[in-house]
This record gives sequence, structure tokens and C-alpha cells, in this order.
Amino acid sequence: MKISVLGCGRWGSFIAWYQAHILKNQVVSWGPEGDYSYEVLKKTGRNEYVELDKSIILTCDLGYACESADIIIISISSQGLRGFMQKVMKYNVAGKPFVLCMKGIEESTGKRLSEVLTESGVSADRIAVWVGPGHIQAFTKGIPNCMVIDSANEKLKRYLADNFKSNLIRFYYGNDLIGSEIGAAAKNVLGIAAGVLDGSGYDSLKGPLMSRGAAEVGRFIQAMGGNFNSAYGLAHLGDYETTLFSEYSHNRKYGEMMAHGARFEKLAEGVMTAKAMKQAGDRLGVDMPITNAVYEACFLSHAFESGDGAKNCMQIILKLFERQTKSEF
Repeated sequence: MKISVLGCGRWGSFIAWYQAHILKNQVVSWGPEGDYSYEVLKKTGRNEYVELDKSIILTCDLGYACESADIIIISISSQGLRGFMQKVMKYNVAGKPFVLCMKGIEESTGKRLSEVLTESGVSADRIAVWVGPGHIQAFTKGIPNCMVIDSANEKLKRYLADNFKSNLIRFYYGNDLIGSEIGAAAKNVLGIAAGVLDGSGYDSLKGPLMSRGAAEVGRFIQAMGGNFNSAYGLAHLGDYETTLFSEYSHNRKYGEMMAHGARFEKLAEGVMTAKAMKQAGDRLGVDMPITNAVYEACFLSHAFESGDGAKNCMQIILKLFERQTKSEF
């Protein structure tokens, strides 16, 4: 099977490694010329996460990567997907399945990433998403985990899950594309909140954050047309350990450093996802206090400029305790 992975950052380089090293597929790894991640791999054949298999073809030729593949996997920043697809669709990709290995909601439109692909000209029956928990650092040590592949196309979903599975990743067939996408994106927002708690010395509140966060995301999924219970699946609740507790989590680290009044310079998808969810929640009339608190901390609190970021952030979080008492379920 010929697989092209578009994007060679942290997750993209792992996917290329997994496809070649574990599944023994023919793999092309694409990155834009001049991009730091691509240049590091080009010069050294490795980055801080993986060492690329010698069989992997590393290229900055997007046309070659797209047209030589049986399956195209995309792993880039979610907010850049629409513009990137304008480039991809210039090539002959007719009939090829696209797999999104990225988590986010388009901030400017509130659209799910699969919707961005359909609006870019890819038919819905050729789109799948690959989501769920897993540390790259653990995977490369041989420590397994469980993940989900979801699609509106039942046949494609099963084909991908059956052919991508291994002793390292156990796949499940998703049965709620909306819930899988929203849940996967929203867990990054909860990760930022968890980081604020860690950075402020309130880590004992991470238990309530998990419980109430999943309920909040369930309401949002339902309002978006999905199944409330998907918030309790692998794409969201199942990914909490990776996102809310891990030292490797970019979103948790972003929140922790924000609480310290510092900036985390690597990509934290939860920042723009919080904005997208806040806007969509307001439009749909969904009660999302945790999301709104994260949005306020990221965009309105001046946490980075103040000398007491932890106090600023926690004042926002602790306002949740002033809310009216209500039934848990």
C-alpha cells in the first residue's frame, strides 16, 4: 500500500514512522521546503520524536506526494487546512481517500475539519478521521494504545481500521463522525484548563474538570448534531490522560506556562479551538462555562503580560464556583 503523509511535524513524522516501520507500507513524507521540521528530517533523517525508516521517501514536491499515493494522510495545523487543500486539489487526487490525523475546529467558520475537506472538493465518502489517545514517546518505546477511525463511509472506515491496526495500535470503528471530530478537538481545550490548574497549584481540581468537561463537551456535540455519549469515548474522555496529565501534552503545557505568565512557543491547537467553540456555543445557545473560561484566559486575561499569571488565570477558573447550584445529571 502506498501512503503519503502530508505534514512532517510531531504527529506527521510519527504517522510516517508507524506506516513504514510497523505496517511496512510504502511511505512518502511531505513537508514544505524551508520549513524547520522538514529541514531537520532532510538533514538528519530524525527529529526529537522518531528516526525515519530508510525506506521513507522525504520530499517537498506536493504533486508527487499526492499523485503517487493510494491513501493521503494529512497532519498539519488545523487552522491552515483550508488554504492547504487549495494547493492539494490542483493535483490528480480523484478517487483517493483522505485521512485527517489532526484535531481542531476551523476558527473562522466553526466548521469541522472533514467539512473543510468537503467544501474543498473532496466527497464525504472519501474522508476519514484518525483520533484518540497516544504518546509518540510511548509508541516508539513499544507501549501500545487504542485509537479510533471514523468516517461517513462505513466501508472506508472498516478498511482503514483493519489495515492500519497492529500490536502497537488497536483501532475501533467510530460510529459518530461529528462526535469523534468535536470530541478530539475539544479535549485540547480541557488540556489548557488542566495546565492552568497545574501551574496554579490547584491540580486536585482536575478530577472535577474531567467529569464536568466531558458533560460540557457532550452538550456541544449534541448541539452540533452528534451523539452526547461520544464525549465519553476514546476521542475525548479516552484521550484525557494524554492531554490533561502528560508532561508531553502541548496544550497542558500551554496552560501551565500561561499560569506562570510565560508563553509556550510550540503549537497548542486548543487555543484557537477554544475560540471556535466559544463562538459556536454562543450561536447554538450551549452552556459551556469551562470552554468560556479557557477562552477568557487565552484571549482576555492579559496573563502573559502580568507578573501574576497564576492569580489571573485562577480568578477566571474560580468564577465557575459562583455559578448557580444545579443537578449533576
